[in-house]
Amino acid sequence: ARAHPVESARRLSARRLLVATRNEGKLRELRTLLEGAGLQLETLASHPESADVHESGTTFDENARIKATAAARATQLWTIADDSGLEVEVLGREPGVRSARYAGVHGDDAANTAKLLRELDGKTDRRARFVCAMALANPDGEIVATAHGVCEGTITPAPRGQGGFGYDPVFVPLVFPNQTMAELDRHDKNAVSHRGQALRAFLPLLRAHLAEIR
Repeated sequence: ARAHPVESARRLSARRLLVATRNEGKLRELRTLLEGAGLQLETLASHPESADVHESGTTFDENARIKATAAARATQLWTIADDSGLEVEVLGREPGVRSARYAGVHGDDAANTAKLLRELDGKTDRRARFVCAMALANPDGEIVATAHGVCEGTITPAPRGQGGFGYDPVFVPLVFPNQTMAELDRHDKNAVSHRGQALRAFLPLLRAHLAEIR
């Protein structure tokens, strides 16, 4: 028998999952990747009680855990957080955990990209990787699952493409050697991206907790 529409709606609204970000680009990607999981995604934009936290970790994993724990405790919701960024070989894996604030102002994609290209000016080694760490916290702030993803590639001399966000216009993934991340369509990007890889590893762990999510 088919479920009553009202009952179905209640079940959907009951499964609230907070995505601990204010980054609309990340949210768009996660909505696509979590489509069909039966979750109502919310962000920090709708939860003013959850203040921004200082990302004091020295690794992506540490920062993902810090963000998930703080947001879950503040909102009493199951929370997924990710920390991701770019590591460039010749720069000693910089900008790393400082990727979003590389040029000094958090979230200034154009300034961050411009600084990166200045640092690489004249360098022939353009190898780089996108890294993503994800963490799931229960409403008490306990981390119950983590996952990771990596996308290897190179940095272009100049930005190309209008899609994506962050360093996407200057990053060419190895599996699509003629296109930057910003030139790929959404399906292809999600298939190879660090965030897509992390979430695919994360989904079985998340599903194991779905019955607990309210």
